[in-house]
Amino acid sequence: MILDATVFALAPSESGPRYLSGRDDYLTKGHIPGAVFADLFDVFSDPAGKFEFSRPNALLFEAAAASVGIDNGTTVIVYDAVLGQWAARIWWLFRSFGYDDVAVLDGGLAKWHAETRPFSTGGTRPRAVGRFTATERPELWVDKNFVESIVDGEADAALVCSLPSAEFAGTAGARPRAGHIPGSISLPAAALVDPATNAFLRGDQLSATIAPAVAAVGSSGHLVTYCGGGIAAAASALALIRAGNEHVSIYDGSLNEWTADASAPLSTPGR
Repeated sequence: MILDATVFALAPSESGPRYLSGRDDYLTKGHIPGAVFADLFDVFSDPAGKFEFSRPNALLFEAAAASVGIDNGTTVIVYDAVLGQWAARIWWLFRSFGYDDVAVLDGGLAKWHAETRPFSTGGTRPRAVGRFTATERPELWVDKNFVESIVDGEADAALVCSLPSAEFAGTAGARPRAGHIPGSISLPAAALVDPATNAFLRGDQLSATIAPAVAAVGSSGHLVTYCGGGIAAAASALALIRAGNEHVSIYDGSLNEWTADASAPLSTPGR
């Protein structure tokens, strides 16, 4: 099963970042033949969550997977029309609910079009399946309390910020409070992609890009990625795992949750 997980970032408003579902583009501008649209707003996220794109619980995820024609015998390939972060989010969700037969299409729709491969317009009806059964892997996520323990030096893990460098420095961004969680290493998700091909970096290029994050990790080998809402963090997690770092978790609440707490510290070296 092929899934199109595209979401577009819009110009931020005074209230914060804004996003647009890629469903209309999927229908009218085209998608990989046979691909089913995966809605990250209301289907593969918890619509009742406190923050946008909050991860669903197991029951919600089981329903989401079945709704796009996926059961526990389905090979899943997911892509997006951006830099792969939305596809990586779906990939991470499947893995966190115990399912490993899932992969991200390297280069996504941009590389597909650049190679003049065929595409279709209109929707694809998902095949009917019985159900998808989730088996949770809670170790793939961390919460705010755990991040606080890293900041306080009580937990042996390294924080990796996947936001653009200017947001890391606190000189850009739409959140009321700017900056990054103290002690974090900057690893922008966009820096993990070759701008010429839209594909993820490989080999020595990838190793050199992630080297600061890997160097910061302690004896536990635990890397915790975060961003604004757990999306770009998934792209960084994918790259880190591809490079051989197995102990990776995502802080799902990310800066949406962290900055909402006025007492949670932020570093702003750019100011």
